[in-house]
Amino acid sequence: MARTKLVVGNWKMNGSRAANAELLAALKAAGPWGAEVAVCPPTVYLADTVLALQGSNVAWGAQDCSAHASGAYTGEVAAAMLSEFGCRYAIVGHSERRALHGESDQLVADKAKAALAHNLTPIVCVGETLAEREAGRTDEVVKRQLSAVIHTLAHCISQVVVAYEPVWAIGTGKTASPDQAQAVHALLRTQLTAATQTAGDMKILYGGSVKADNAAALFALPDVDGGLIGGASLKAADFAAICRAAG
Repeated sequence: MARTKLVVGNWKMNGSRAANAELLAALKAAGPWGAEVAVCPPTVYLADTVLALQGSNVAWGAQDCSAHASGAYTGEVAAAMLSEFGCRYAIVGHSERRALHGESDQLVADKAKAALAHNLTPIVCVGETLAEREAGRTDEVVKRQLSAVIHTLAHCISQVVVAYEPVWAIGTGKTASPDQAQAVHALLRTQLTAATQTAGDMKILYGGSVKADNAAALFALPDVDGGLIGGASLKAADFAAICRAAG
């Protein structure tokens, strides 16, 4: 049976209450789609998002979650708190968190574990920098990043979504070619197959300058199960077109 595609909008640190309301209303009007669709707004907008999307076929999630359950962690948000707001997903290990906040492979794995403990589906991001790709280290890097999560979650790895986001293609306008994307996705699925019998059912998303005009070609690849969308998710017409390409 074919895997249902999933398209997730990562708003990053963008939006306002007025702009978000307009975007979410337009998304609701544009659906439904054949794919599963979700948006991940900044945490402060989660309550508004819940109210706007209740009763729709669009789910919502968070852009990060703490590895800790509670305590003296100023600025952090616990998975249990996100769960209270009906979040279905939590993005962990995005390259911006790894690069700008120094998040290690193990911390990303611990965050994924915390998310799962509170019924959130972690969207675990992996990806190489331009220097790593040019040095021929793509396979080594993404396998190392995913390996930490596999070892920490053990059999629960089957409950996560993996997102391949080549760092050199995020916000740059560059996109991995279909051949480049499929090669890494196939590698990741092979790695997952060694860890769980249900790897064939797991979703592996592509992220990195996905747009309405390249989404269909990427989503048609055998191991690409949808997308983690950045900039294009802030424009209702563009995001809706990408969702249609997945459905």
